[in-house]
Amino acid sequence: MVEKVKDIGIGVNPPAAECNDPNCPFHGSLKVRGQVIDGVVTSAKMDGTVVVERKYLKYQQKYERYEKRTSRYMVHAPACFSLKAGDNVTIMECRPLSKTVSFVVVEKRE
Repeated sequence: MVEKVKDIGIGVNPPAAECNDPNCPFHGSLKVRGQVIDGVVTSAKMDGTVVVERKYLKYQQKYERYEKRTSRYMVHAPACFSLKAGDNVTIMECRPLSKTVSFVVVEKRE
């Protein structure tokens, strides 16, 4: 049986496993748009949602230096990715799925 994987419009590797999640961009009907962010999964304790952390540098003009900053995103994790804490992922913006979730995992990077 040939599994059907949708093309989501950006150059990412689709997951090897298959799922029946309606909010999966590859196997469901969820459309992705907007920001593409790379980060690390810091918590996978919720059902269908993971916390992704992104570290970046922000320039402070007054002191002519950079400061370290961190952003945390609540991200929908389709079952076909089987994520755990410490995984490097690529996330992408989608429509709001809940009060705090507006991003979805589109790639698990090695």
